[in-house]
Parts: sequence; C-alpha cells; structure tokens
Amino acid sequence: MFDLERPLTESELKFILGLEQRPNMGNATSKNNYILKEKKLSKLHDFVISSANKYLDEVYKPKHDVSLYVTQSWINYTNNGQFHHKHAHPNSFISGVFYVQSDNSKDKIHFYKEGYSQLKLPAREWNLSNSDSWWFEAITGRLVLFPSGLTHMVTTVEAEKTRISLSFNTFLKGYIGDEDELTGLRLGE
Repeated sequence: MFDLERPLTESELKFILGLEQRPNMGNATSKNNYILKEKKLSKLHDFVISSANKYLDEVYKPKHDVSLYVTQSWINYTNNGQFHHKHAHPNSFISGVFYVQSDNSKDKIHFYKEGYSQLKLPAREWNLSNSDSWWFEAITGRLVLFPSGLTHMVTTVEAEKTRISLSFNTFLKGYIGDEDELTGLRLGE
C-alpha cells in the first residue's frame, strides 16, 4: 500500500468526476479505459507507476532489468446499495486500485485466495498467509497493489457518498527468465 500524501488537485477531481460512465456488473465504470494516459492525470500516473515499480522490486526482487508499464486504467463509481463483482485481472501482472473518494470507516476491498489447497490446516489465529480471504479498508488517497490473478470484490456499499476508485493493470517490459534455463524472454522490445 502506498499513500499519495497530497489531496487530488481540483483539476484532477474535476476530470475524474466529469468522465462519461457506462454500466458495469453492480456499479458503473468510465468509458475511457486509458485515463492514466490523460495529461490532466500525469502526476497521478507518475505516482502509480513509481509505486508499482517499487512493489515489483521489493516483492519480486527481479534478477534482470525489468519494469512495469500501465496497460489500461479506468474509474469505478459505486453508489450506496451497489457493489463491485468478484473478479481478477487477466493479461496483467500487477493491478492496483487508488481511492479517489471513499468512506474510510465503511468502505473495504475483499481479497480471496482461490484454487485447490492440498492440505487444509485449521488455524488457531488468522493472518494474511493462512486465510482464504482478507479485507482492507478503502482509504481516500491510498493505492493498493496486488498480483493481477488475485480475486477481489467490493461488497454492497453502505456509505452515502459514491465510492470512486481508479483501477489499472500493468505488464512487464525488459528481460525475464534465464538463458541457461531456456526460459529467457525479452518483453517490449
């Protein structure tokens, strides 16, 4: 998680609130699926990609020179009584959500570990590693990054104000794999 540590500018907010919307499953999303390419959000783009590359370096610790770039980015608008369906982000490596507007005490994002588990050990205490699901508060100005294959959702929004989030996908450019292991692959070249 990364905090922007500044409020969005009036220009950034005006742009986000003025975007044309389309229906989504349970809520609405912007028709523009490349909003971080817009000049009015260039500083937000820089924050997002800098944070994502820091996450890549700290979590994955790549051996070779590799970095991330944003492939698609959009805004989600979820009103009181609406939700955001359970989903993951195919064709992406790391995804993220930045909270433009949220009720810090009520809004949450839920993550799910899905798939076959060979052994199931009952836990005496739950934590991030042994739980099948976990949630985090959605805090205005906070960026949450996660592996794109991690299933997530937003339950029915109870807050009165619209929950507005910026979501995005990334992909790798550079060199991954290893020549000696016959897995070498140059991306984005």
